[in-house]
Amino acid sequence: MDWKEGHLVKIPKKQCENYKGITLLSIPGKVFNRVLLNRMKGAADAQLRDQQAGFRKDRLCTDQIATLWIIVEQSVEWNSSLFINFIDYEKAFDSVDRRTLWKLLRHYGVLENIVNIIRNSYDGLQCKVVHGGLLTDAFQVRTRVRQGCLLSPFLFLLVVDWIMRTSTSEGKHGIQWTAQNQLNDLDFAGDLALLSHTHEQMQIKAASVAAVSASVDLNIHKGKTKVLKYNTEKSNPITLDGEI
Repeated sequence: MDWKEGHLVKIPKKQCENYKGITLLSIPGKVFNRVLLNRMKGAADAQLRDQQAGFRKDRLCTDQIATLWIIVEQSVEWNSSLFINFIDYEKAFDSVDRRTLWKLLRHYGVLENIVNIIRNSYDGLQCKVVHGGLLTDAFQVRTRVRQGCLLSPFLFLLVVDWIMRTSTSEGKHGIQWTAQNQLNDLDFAGDLALLSHTHEQMQIKAASVAAVSASVDLNIHKGKTKVLKYNTEKSNPITLDGEI
């Protein structure tokens, strides 16, 4: 298999019409990407927000669950209002704009020669679909990060980190976490939990996250986005683009 060719395998999901595509890539290419990842991850990872626990060393999903549980317990104990907006992206890996990726790699301090190597590996990328034990004709892939590539989770984290850093830069709409700081969100890769004390704050934050996400071609899955409310009589829904 060529380094710039992938074999796309369809993985069935819950609904009959839904599939998740996993791209099988060449073994030598994966080894090379592991070397690249090891060289660039340390410096860039140190710049990621502490709120992000996905695909990071010594960070687990259970860390975020435990933190969220403590936040809820404190809200109940102190009878303070709490809004938690669970956000999920629609076809996240398949939607990322590559031009944005190259800019963000430079923004997070990845060396130019490594950026060029990664960019070159994406130029001319082709895929064939595995169907019925046979391969289809090759077709060009011009968008998204590669499913099955070792670099893809890290590249996606950079995008999510920039989105959340940009959309919460004012730091005014989170919950009080320490005497000096607010906590705006808890993240595990592309699964976000936005935190606020009031409906108005959550509405502003959700709209900001949606707008910044759309600027890099990521769309929030409205059907999978849910809001939990504690100690509040507010029944108004949180809307995205005017939709509930």
